Amino acid sequence: MNGGRASLPVRIASIAVLVLLAGCRVAPPAAPAHVFAHGAVAADHPAASEAGAEVLRLGGNAVDAAVATSFCLSVVRPYSCGIGGGGFMVIHVPAAADGRPSRQVAINYRETAPGAVGPDAFVGRAADASRIGAHAVGVPGSVAGLLYALEHFGTLDRETVLAPAIRVAEEGFVIDAHYVAAVKAVGTKIDEDPRRLDDAGYVWRELCHAGDVRPGDRLTNPRQARALRLIARDGAFAFYRGPIADAIVDVMKRRGGPITAADLAGYRVDVTAPLRGRWSDYEVVAMPPPSSGGITMLQILGILDRLDVDAATTDHNDTEYVHLLAEAMKHAFADRSRWLADPAFVDVPTGDLLAAEYLDARAAAISRTSTGAPMDYGTGTDHLEDGGTSHFSVVDRTGMAVACTETINLRFGSLLGVPGFGFALNNEMDDFTTIPGAANAFGLRQSDRNLPEPGKRPLSSMSPTIVLRDDVPVIVAGASGGPRIITGTLQTILNCLWYDMPPHVAVEVPRFHHQWMPDRVYFDERWADTGVIDDVAGIGHETARRVSVGEVQLILVDDAGVHAASDTRKGGVPAGY
Repeated sequence: MNGGRASLPVRIASIAVLVLLAGCRVAPPAAPAHVFAHGAVAADHPAASEAGAEVLRLGGNAVDAAVATSFCLSVVRPYSCGIGGGGFMVIHVPAAADGRPSRQVAINYRETAPGAVGPDAFVGRAADASRIGAHAVGVPGSVAGLLYALEHFGTLDRETVLAPAIRVAEEGFVIDAHYVAAVKAVGTKIDEDPRRLDDAGYVWRELCHAGDVRPGDRLTNPRQARALRLIARDGAFAFYRGPIADAIVDVMKRRGGPITAADLAGYRVDVTAPLRGRWSDYEVVAMPPPSSGGITMLQILGILDRLDVDAATTDHNDTEYVHLLAEAMKHAFADRSRWLADPAFVDVPTGDLLAAEYLDARAAAISRTSTGAPMDYGTGTDHLEDGGTSHFSVVDRTGMAVACTETINLRFGSLLGVPGFGFALNNEMDDFTTIPGAANAFGLRQSDRNLPEPGKRPLSSMSPTIVLRDDVPVIVAGASGGPRIITGTLQTILNCLWYDMPPHVAVEVPRFHHQWMPDRVYFDERWADTGVIDDVAGIGHETARRVSVGEVQLILVDDAGVHAASDTRKGGVPAGY
C-alpha cells in the first residue's frame, strides 16, 4: 500500500482523541477505551464477552473462550445467532515453543440445504417462504462447528466451556434496547399477517414474551439451558442424532418442512485453508467462499492501493475518500453478485478476481470526478443484485486469535422455534438465489450459481478477519449486518491502520456502504457532515441514510496491551483480564 503507515500508535489520551476526531469530522464516540494486559473478548453483548473472558481467566485459550462466547450468545442474542444457525471461524495458532510454526485455519459451519431441496424449491411458493417457516430453514451447523473447534484447537472440556452459557440461561440476563427492538420487529411481522403466528407462536411466546419486554427486564431461558446441558454431556450427538434432533424433526414434520433425521445426522463441518492477501506491511487472513467477505475486502483494498487512497492522500470520511471507496465497493460487489457461491458445487475464480492485472484494470476504470452506470462495474454482464448476525473477536495471552461470525440470518431466523429447547431455527435458505432474478431480504441479487442444491451452503457476507504483521495478530475483526458486514469491517480496519484511531473510536465513527445494486451510497445515521453527502451526490451518486453500516467487534494488539472494542450500536461491551 503506497503511503500506508507502518507503525501503530494507539492514542489513548483524551486530548489526542479529540484532535483526531476533529480531523475526522465526526462526533466523539460513546464507548470508553478498554485495554487489557493478557487477553480479551469483544462480543456484541456484555454477558457473552464476560463468558469468554471467564474461560480465559480459567486458563483456557482463545478457542475455548470463543466457544464459550458463542454458546452464551445463543442465550442472550437468540435473534442474531445460536445453536439453530451456523457460522465461520478463522483461527490463528501462534508458533509453539517446540518449534512448530504458526498456522491459520478456517472452519466453515455454514448451514446446508436439506437433501430434498433443489434449484426450484421455492418456485410457486409464497413470497416469504424462504424467510418464514419450515421451508426457510437450512440444516444448522453451529453446534458441530463449535465442538469441532473445541476438540481440535481448545484445551478445556465441554462442561467447563459451556458452564457460563448454562448459568446465564438459568439465572437470567438483563435485556437491552437492541433485544427489545428485535422483539418489536417480530410483532410487526405478525401484525402484518396474523397467519404467521402459526409458525412463529413458540418464538413469540418463549423468546419474545408476546412483546411484553422492556430494557432492564431480566429474562431466563431454562429450556435452552436444558439443550446446552445435553450438548455439554453428549456432544454433537445430542443435537444431530439425540433428543434435540428428534425435536427439530418433529417441528419439520408438523410444519411440512424438508429437514429429516438423515439431514441432521449427515451434517459435516468443512475445514479449509483461509484466504490470504498482502496489503502494505500486513497479511489479511479471511474466510474463503462461500463467504464473500474475504474476496470482496481484498478486491477493495487492492483497488484502493492502486488509487493511492490512504491517510497520506485523503482525510477520513471526506468527499474524495467516500467517492473512491464507494467506487471500489461497487466493483467488488458486482463481482460478488456474478461469481461467488459454494466452491464445493461451482468453480469460483478466486485467483482471477484477485489477480494484479484485473485489479489494475478495475482501478483504471474509476474516475475521480464522476460515477458510472451499474454495468460499468466488475466483470459481469448480468444485472444482479445478507439482520440477525453476531460477530466476536478473541485474543489470548499466547497470541492465539479467533475471529468468528455466526448467524441465523434475519431477526429470530425463520421465526420457527424448537419446543422444549428454547431456540429459533435459521432462515438461511433466503441467502440462496431462491427465485432467479429476485433480490433477497438484503436487496442482494445473486446469480444462478447460488441456487439451492442438496448439501450446498448459501453465499454469505460474514467476514471474520485476522490481520497479521510479521506473523503476529494486529487486528481481529468482524461485524453483523448483512452485506454491511463487509464494508463495516473493512472501514473499521482502515480506521485503525490508516488513520491511527484507537479501536474504541474506530468502531464508533460513522460509516457508509455501497453494494453495487441498488446503486446507492448509504450513510449511517451518525453521519453529521451533510456537506460531504451533498458533495457525493454532486459527483453523481444517489445517497440515502440507514440506521447503521454493520455492528463491528474489534481487537487491536500492540505493545501497550490488548485493546478491545464492542460496537455500542448493538450494545456490546468487551471483557478481558
